[in-house]
Amino acid sequence: MAQPITSPLGDQERDITADALQATLVDLVDLSLVAKQAHWNLVGRQFHDVHLHLDELVETARSYSDKVAERLAAIGVSPDARTRTVAAASAVPEFAAGWVSDRDVVRRVFESIDVVVRGVRSRIEQTEKADLVSQDLLIALTAALEEARWMWQAQNAGYEQADPADPRPV
Repeated sequence: MAQPITSPLGDQERDITADALQATLVDLVDLSLVAKQAHWNLVGRQFHDVHLHLDELVETARSYSDKVAERLAAIGVSPDARTRTVAAASAVPEFAAGWVSDRDVVRRVFESIDVVVRGVRSRIEQTEKADLVSQDLLIALTAALEEARWMWQAQNAGYEQADPADPRPV
């Protein structure tokens, strides 16, 4: 198909911005899938609280993945979040199959969010001269993800301070 959407950006600016947004898109889609995998396989004393917290993370990741994909389309680039693309390009650590304790979910989800935040922060710099509108979107996303990162890290800190022989959080 011919290029139905033209870009308001120059070719170089479009390409730089598209690379940053596409990488962010696959990370966000994968983060939402990791959070859902954890949500469905979570077990442990903190099941209810962690289960609900995972729902919040899924909502954030899905909401921003839609915004990022729509920004890609707005600059004339077809977004790609097909399964193969996400599996091949995501920086999010793989989440193992099977039941996972609340303690392990909190640690793994924190690590996943941390990876995404670090990637998006580097893309903020990449888009600084190429497209300030996309950079603003990435900045807003980073603020949301860093808040989530803080909350998951705070939960993880409670587990790290606990007696390893005692399965209950502090």
